[in-house]
Amino acid sequence: MNYRINDAFCAYESNLNLIIQNYETQGQPYGNQERNSLKTFELNDRVVNVKSFKIPNVFNQIAYSFFRKSKACRSYEYANKLINLEIGTPQPIAYYESKAFFLFKKSFYISEHLDYQLTYRELIDEFDYPDHERILRAFVKFTYELHEKQILFLDHSPGNTLIKKENGTYKFYLVDLNRMKFKALSFEERMKNFDRLSKHKFMVEIMSDEYAKLSGISYDKVYAAMWQNIQSFQEKFYRKKRLKKALKFWKKS
Repeated sequence: MNYRINDAFCAYESNLNLIIQNYETQGQPYGNQERNSLKTFELNDRVVNVKSFKIPNVFNQIAYSFFRKSKACRSYEYANKLINLEIGTPQPIAYYESKAFFLFKKSFYISEHLDYQLTYRELIDEFDYPDHERILRAFVKFTYELHEKQILFLDHSPGNTLIKKENGTYKFYLVDLNRMKFKALSFEERMKNFDRLSKHKFMVEIMSDEYAKLSGISYDKVYAAMWQNIQSFQEKFYRKKRLKKALKFWKKS
């Protein structure tokens, strides 16, 4: 087992090792378990999240062994980079990787558990959520800050931004960090980054208005580009969904 621990948590090395060793039999399941497993554990006087990435296919086992950084490693490194850029994300603590016969197997990312009031998803599902428009505009400002700091969060989707109210203001924290790029972003890349964030026209109008004010680009240009990207994503999403349904029906028959 290869691992790396944040300097601030080196005193907990033996505790962290035990958490990983006992992951399958201890800890409390937390959140969505469909793609990867996520559990919470107690680490002395704090609670930590441990994300267990599933064993990749054989091609990625080779890639992660010799050519690419693992999802756990990237999550840890990107979290540290975000913190250095003063972007909110739960405190990174450590990552672990295991191999067998030179092939990559399991990996784990450990971060501090964050208490939060909502995710961006509530803004899509609950239009009467208190402070709805204020939170939405603050989220657009947060996204604009990401873009200005040359951060392209490729998994910028409703469940991956945690929102916490602190002293009357809303703070945003990114999670699920293993897919990011750090580079200067074109206008097209900025607008595409909104494609999974809402299919509701009134929300897109608010987001476009706020982004236009922040960037100095005309509202019409921002709205047209943002709405086009959202519609393209929705068309692909539902086409893929229809195809899966047809394949499922074909298999049953």
